[in-house]
Amino acid sequence: MSRSAPAKFYESVITFSNGLTGQPVKIPSANPVNYHQAMSAPHAMPAVSIDGQLFMPHTDRPSPVIILVPGSLGVADSHLAHAECFTELGFAVCVIDPFAARKVSSTVANQTQYSFAASAWDVLATAAFLQQLESIDSARIGAQGHSRGGSAVLTAANKTFAAAFEQPELKAVYAAYPWCGHQFLAPNIGATILRAVIGDRDEWCLPQQVQGHIHTMRVSGGNASIKIFPGAQHSFDRGSAIELIADAAVSPAAPTCYLDGTGCFIHPVTNLADPAICDHELMVYALKAGYGKKGARIGSKDNQAADFRTDMVTFWNESL
Repeated sequence: MSRSAPAKFYESVITFSNGLTGQPVKIPSANPVNYHQAMSAPHAMPAVSIDGQLFMPHTDRPSPVIILVPGSLGVADSHLAHAECFTELGFAVCVIDPFAARKVSSTVANQTQYSFAASAWDVLATAAFLQQLESIDSARIGAQGHSRGGSAVLTAANKTFAAAFEQPELKAVYAAYPWCGHQFLAPNIGATILRAVIGDRDEWCLPQQVQGHIHTMRVSGGNASIKIFPGAQHSFDRGSAIELIADAAVSPAAPTCYLDGTGCFIHPVTNLADPAICDHELMVYALKAGYGKKGARIGSKDNQAADFRTDMVTFWNESL
């Protein structure tokens, strides 16, 4: 794989070893202040067009496609390596950059620069964009997200949240080490095939919270599964040595913030649903309650990155 390195991902020239070069795309999305606005007043959301790169396999037939959503550090070489792998399997891939259009460089130190609802909206907006392309099989659109991107694809799979979009539901979703601090009380993923993976040494996201989220999906009738990787840290698919991200602001052990059927946050202390609550207020609550900390590790060791890829490839071959 070769990749030029201009300031914006959209302007990068990315060519895989199989000769495929990314096609820059602009995807109409939005900036909801919270889930309630996205679900109850979408007309009030400020519009934004996010950047992406679309990689199409060599075929004359409409291709299944995987939307690849990065985490808090933006699009990394590891994400592009996954994208290249997907094209080798015969899938189209759309790698999105949620940051540049929002003038954000990283959310590591502050996750509230734009809402988690906006992250999920990006996924659905990308699916709606892709289904209009003749080269895409609109019945086979999947999404893979990492970290914050993992949270985004989990929410996008929820039919209550996705009701504003008319495109076919996501066929499959692969959530890599997702933060599950926001969960719907009654998750409904319909016919979407869903899988989450996380390491048991993750310092950014609580494995037990992910387990609880997936279990609730299962008991609600969803086809959801989870795999926990022993000894693995956050971003254990990177294939790079474990390192400390000193400015990371995390609070993995904070109580889960649930959402009602209209997208209102239910405050974990008052137990009251309030359409005005946004991500920032809940972050402040977690900090004041003593859950916040600075610094968290990412990276992999031994065969963790290879084991991740084996699980990932198996999932997409079976589900898409």
